[in-house]
Amino acid sequence: MSADQNEGAPFSPIENKVMAALENVIDPELGIDLVNLGLIYDVQVYEEGECLITMTLTTMGCPLGDLLNSKINKAVKSVDGITECDINLVWEPAWDMSKMSRFAKIALGIHG
Repeated sequence: MSADQNEGAPFSPIENKVMAALENVIDPELGIDLVNLGLIYDVQVYEEGECLITMTLTTMGCPLGDLLNSKINKAVKSVDGITECDINLVWEPAWDMSKMSRFAKIALGIHG
């Protein structure tokens, strides 16, 4: 485990609150929230109130537009104790439909 990512480590209570807040950020193209789409890979909150969101997008050609960036920042900063939000946009591992929750698959009419 590297120092930058706590992948596999359980979320702290405040990190769980950040994930819950991110469930209110809807992907404008698919109409499903980022968490259920499986786009949020990691959330780290540091003692200073800084939050690092490691995420991806459905395709490399899909821009993290100002609107989505703004919505993510607003949602994260709505959590008590969070003062700063940084987004680490990654392409590995690549997103695919298997990362979506059962809810997202049903909502999009994907079975399997």
